[in-house]
Amino acid sequence: MSTAAATPLFACSRCFSRHPFEELSPGEQLCKECRGLFPVVKCTYCRSEFQQASKSNTSSICKKCEANVKLYGKPTACEYCNTIAAFIGNKCQRCANSERKYGPAVTCEQCKQRCAFDRHDDSKKVDGKLLCWLCTQSLKRALARTKQHLSSVDKHKHRGHNHKEKRKSDMMKSKNSGDSLNESQPSEKKSKLNPLQGELDPNSSDHVVAMTQLKETIASLQKKVQQKEMELLSKDKLITELKAQHHNNTTDLRNEMKNKERMNETKFTLMNTKIQNLLKEVATLSKSAKKNNKNTKSLLNNTENSGSGTDSPSTN
Repeated sequence: MSTAAATPLFACSRCFSRHPFEELSPGEQLCKECRGLFPVVKCTYCRSEFQQASKSNTSSICKKCEANVKLYGKPTACEYCNTIAAFIGNKCQRCANSERKYGPAVTCEQCKQRCAFDRHDDSKKVDGKLLCWLCTQSLKRALARTKQHLSSVDKHKHRGHNHKEKRKSDMMKSKNSGDSLNESQPSEKKSKLNPLQGELDPNSSDHVVAMTQLKETIASLQKKVQQKEMELLSKDKLITELKAQHHNNTTDLRNEMKNKERMNETKFTLMNTKIQNLLKEVATLSKSAKKNNKNTKSLLNNTENSGSGTDSPSTN
């Protein structure tokens, strides 16, 4: 049985053509042709991969997030993973479900954010690390690319080895092996390139994801700063209003006290004037009474004197 016949084949989920498993895309299980016709992209909001329906539809939002946008409007940043996918409350659906199932979030060993959830199962860890969902997907893609690259390097080495053996056989037959060995060395050197070279590519999807996460984190922090600034402005406005109200109340109290003082002074002046008038009236009445008493005494004396003068001649 040949090697090709021994390799199991799997059907593409779109065109149903059969291919080796490593040639199909993860998740959607699509062949290279279908992936070229309908590219796999990451959702702008939840960061999950999905297959575009057609080349004319270049939307970068998955159907689930599109439905949520229609129902709840544009999402905000999740307080755990910082993805712009919190449609209800402050958490995205992925983190909310994980928190409900596995408990509070813990720190991710890769991005150092509190966005991972401990499943208490070592088999769920990636490379022995407790990672969040985004870092898990990124590391899995990196490991898959490294494995694929190493596999291609091994195949290249195997083909190079077979080619080298064939060349040696031909050279021994032609007694010209020295020149042939020198020709085979460049291909062998090329096969010894760094298998992790793809990891340093700044245009790789993981690099783009990391940059997108940083941009989303910065946007989330800027939004929080703006909210804090709005809160401070609101508090400053409230403080200014309270100060103005306090100033107005103090001014009103002072004016009221001054008015009462003026009223009391006016009343005091009126009472003093009335008292002075009454005292003058009393003094006038007292003088008039004394004068009347003096006149009364004088009349009585005169009366008595006139009476005594009338009686004396009659007695003589």
